[in-house]
Amino acid sequence: MYKSPFGIFRHHLIKWSLLCCIAVIVFQCKNKPRIGLPSGDPDNGGLILPGDFEAVVVADSLGRARHIAVNDNGDIYVKLVYNDIMKGRGGTVALRDADNDGKADIIAYFGDYKDEGGLPVGMVIYNGYLYTSTLRQVLRNKLKAGQLIPDSRTEIILTDEDEYIERHWHTAKPMAFDKHGHMYVPFGAPTDAAQDVQKAGPGGMPGGKGLDPAPDLQWHGGIWRFDADKEGQTQKDGYKYSTGIRSVLGVAWNPNDDCLYAVMNGIDNFHTRYPDLFTSWQAAVLPSEPLLKVTEGSDFGWPYAYFDHMLGKNMLQPGYGGDGKIVGRAAKFDIPVMGFPGHWAPMELLFYQGNQFPERYKKGVFIAFHGSTDRAPYPQAGYIVCFAPFENGKPTGKWEVFADGFTGIDTVVNTSDALYRPMGLAEGPDGSLYISESNKGKIWRVMYKGNKAQFGEAQLVAMEARKSRSYIKTPDEVKDNLGKGGEMHGNMLYNVYCTSCHQRDGRGDNNRYPPLLGSEWVSGNRERLIKIVLHGLQGEIQVNGKTYNGVMPAHGDFLDDYAVASILTFINKRFNQKDSAFTYEEIQKVRGTK
Repeated sequence: MYKSPFGIFRHHLIKWSLLCCIAVIVFQCKNKPRIGLPSGDPDNGGLILPGDFEAVVVADSLGRARHIAVNDNGDIYVKLVYNDIMKGRGGTVALRDADNDGKADIIAYFGDYKDEGGLPVGMVIYNGYLYTSTLRQVLRNKLKAGQLIPDSRTEIILTDEDEYIERHWHTAKPMAFDKHGHMYVPFGAPTDAAQDVQKAGPGGMPGGKGLDPAPDLQWHGGIWRFDADKEGQTQKDGYKYSTGIRSVLGVAWNPNDDCLYAVMNGIDNFHTRYPDLFTSWQAAVLPSEPLLKVTEGSDFGWPYAYFDHMLGKNMLQPGYGGDGKIVGRAAKFDIPVMGFPGHWAPMELLFYQGNQFPERYKKGVFIAFHGSTDRAPYPQAGYIVCFAPFENGKPTGKWEVFADGFTGIDTVVNTSDALYRPMGLAEGPDGSLYISESNKGKIWRVMYKGNKAQFGEAQLVAMEARKSRSYIKTPDEVKDNLGKGGEMHGNMLYNVYCTSCHQRDGRGDNNRYPPLLGSEWVSGNRERLIKIVLHGLQGEIQVNGKTYNGVMPAHGDFLDDYAVASILTFINKRFNQKDSAFTYEEIQKVRGTK
């Protein structure tokens, strides 16, 4: 990983470009002592924060950043999803603010490991070591005083030997460490809802049933405990600490109660998969993204159960006979300590321990929400950093908007509309809070400069009002329905109803069934395309100069307007490279119901 340290430097980020030079570096000088806090940016770098908080942009455009860690001397380390410029290498970014103005003066990309596929996350400093995760491994390097890029030997602490890891879902490996020398690593479920992956793929299929018992739970869907210092471990060397957990990217040890906590990403596509049982509104807000207090032997019920934060209890998953009302066997599983709205995509937890912020922030947890991808036809939601207060060691059940302004727009119709997507959280040695985002790789440092004793409800009023934003509030079932197809839903439906003829890549079978990729039938008249999906098509047609004579069956009898709009939205974007979504109104007009 770091046998041959190298980096891309940038001095004075605003003045120099990303690729000003590539050089071998071992930076040995010690930092200057920090004197006070730097000034915040006039606009807080675009963030909206509670009263008397300020933010300064430490760096901008690092690349697709994920988790983040800050060393005792203030050096910052960031894990990229993938270093596009270096084609997967140099996926760790080191930053140093040498003159204490809040801006990174030195930025270096390093690491001779190579990232591959998936969404590798994991960047933690523990006992003087920098722990980094890739798709398959957890690595660590000893950090030396004053040295920005470690030149110590890379230790391979854990290797995931799953032979199907590249095609499985939820392969991220965030890490948490307790006070007793243990490392905790989630092994996410390879599927969404435990349907037969050989028949339905990891996303499942409409009406599909979950396997019972779910084979995914043997080596996935849980959190394993390992020795934090032992090299050469595999999953078989670990201890299965907790189970029934679908996907975790945010996991942290709470020193206040000496316990592990995690935020789980819930199951997707309830309406697409079970349209007779769940409305599109229910699918937008359910299931909850729960905060879990993870104790030894706990079982949170995936895939048999999901948490409904509005009802405050576990419910039977529809793939096992649930309908949104039945509890059944879900009653036997552990209850999350708190639930957040569905699909907000929690990415990171932080239990604040510093002395810079008001005391209230030591009693609770910060959570970064990456933002949803599959709430259509309702606005996408999340895209904030929130704070959940604790009382007597437990969440109060309430949550506060702590940092907003990431989206840059009022309504997020598609995930790509959001300017930034908050991802990682880390605490600096002076108690500053660092936030990373994954679209461009922007890093903020949040500071408090007010009177801590006077901080209270008055400073939170404006943040409470932010909850009326379309990407934060619970959507109105009628008024907030945007009436547009959803690309993610369309992807699932396409895989079920369209791939057998047009193939997954949209190129057809080169015989009876025509390609959709580059087809004038897709890029042409929208009404004609809708008619084909609703009513089918027979007889010879010309596509890209070639004659086809297959039969396109009618889908209008069993696909509703939302489903048809979603399939066509997916096809239009994937194979025609157009972002314009198909609407309910267009489908209804052609169907004759408008």
